Amino acid sequence: AFISIQAFPALLDLPQDLEVSAVSCGSRHTAVVTRGGELYTWGWGKYGQLGHGNNTSSDQARRVEYLVAKGLRVEEVVCGPWTTYVRV
Repeated sequence: AFISIQAFPALLDLPQDLEVSAVSCGSRHTAVVTRGGELYTWGWGKYGQLGHGNNTSSDQARRVEYLVAKGLRVEEVVCGPWTTYVRV
């Protein structure tokens, strides 16, 4: 899948009722934590680093449903080159 490269800051499209409390960027993916403790990720996902249960890439921020289904509240996120670490 083609993923666009954004070399300059750009506005992010998240649902209007969400407030972002933390951001982390890997080499080709990005993750945000909302004030409500949800995790949204997007970018290159070849190694599953987006956390959506597949290796699909995405230009759109998507909520990581696995964490919601388990009732986990995200406190912190750190993206590495091909990884994403989450503290719940």
